[in-house]
Amino acid sequence: MTHMPRFRLPLLAAAIVLACLSPAAAQSQPSDQKPGTETLTPEQKAAAEAQRRSVEEFNEAAKLPGTAGLPECVWTGRRIAALLWRDDIDTARRHLDMYERFGCPTEHLKLAFRCLVRQGNIDPKAQERLGGRVHQCWVNPDYIAAAQPAAQPAAPAPAQQ
Repeated sequence: MTHMPRFRLPLLAAAIVLACLSPAAAQSQPSDQKPGTETLTPEQKAAAEAQRRSVEEFNEAAKLPGTAGLPECVWTGRRIAALLWRDDIDTARRHLDMYERFGCPTEHLKLAFRCLVRQGNIDPKAQERLGGRVHQCWVNPDYIAAAQPAAQPAAPAPAQQ
């Protein structure tokens, strides 16, 4: 074994440390570009917006009393209500088994579906979507949409004698 002079050992150690730190320092330097929304494609922006809305919906539903606001109850309950609306009874029944296994309240599901049915059909020309209506009824089962103003029938004239 060769014997190194004492001053060469610390120099060798310092050189090794500097060689290891140089690539790490180059990677951690801040770049001028922000990896924010400027570099996102429209599809990525839409996906991020949808995810943000989904989180907001679950946070809103978390305020419900009891277990109706639990994420697993919200997700399966809204899905069951939408399936029932589309007359997919068999799939809704299979989801209902899972809903009940989670200990979710079937009474809340019944009230939300009742709210959904009371709203009537969705106008295909309107911007409203089934998912939004189901969520609105899940969060507030007593919700009644503002009815379109219909032409009021003329009041009957009083009978003359």
